[in-house]
Amino acid sequence: MIAHLNGRLASTGIDYAVIDVSGVGYLVGASAKTLTALGAAGEFVTVHTEMLVSEDSIRLMGFASADERDWFKLLTSVQGVGAKVALAILSILAPDELRTAVARADSATIARANGVGPKLAQRIVNELKDKAGLVLGGGPVAVPSGGAAADAVSALLNLGFKPAEASNAVNAANDELGNAATLDALVRLALKKAARP
Repeated sequence: MIAHLNGRLASTGIDYAVIDVSGVGYLVGASAKTLTALGAAGEFVTVHTEMLVSEDSIRLMGFASADERDWFKLLTSVQGVGAKVALAILSILAPDELRTAVARADSATIARANGVGPKLAQRIVNELKDKAGLVLGGGPVAVPSGGAAADAVSALLNLGFKPAEASNAVNAANDELGNAATLDALVRLALKKAARP
């Protein structure tokens, strides 16, 4: 398994890059956002990778960040989402934007990607909503599920907090107030917990 490549960016195409590692050119499929992040040919780059093996091919996919690679894995775990569709989604949405869209059940944002219809976008949201807070640079974050805690997280997301911040603040408030806390009390305390100095 190849986890990442460190080398010189030899060339790029519409949906791929060639990374020269000690004289060996690795062809990696990539999203538009990754291709932009890699910069110009000749620069030294690090690409996080995922190897796709099927009956008739072995392909290497490349990503500018481990977070983007993790979202690629999550997206391709959804029925009907192959590598091409996952890259199309990651071409228009950065990992944080995708995380927010899934957490808010915003299927319309996901449906903007080429090859993603409303039904598939809704399936992506439905299957990944419980995992949206889990892809955070490698570390899992417990997202409250059900009841006032989940509603409080949703309220903080609507105020512009990132999913990780919202979940951590609500978890801290929930620990202090207990499971019987009202939504109003949870949101008020979570906002205090999340307040930046």
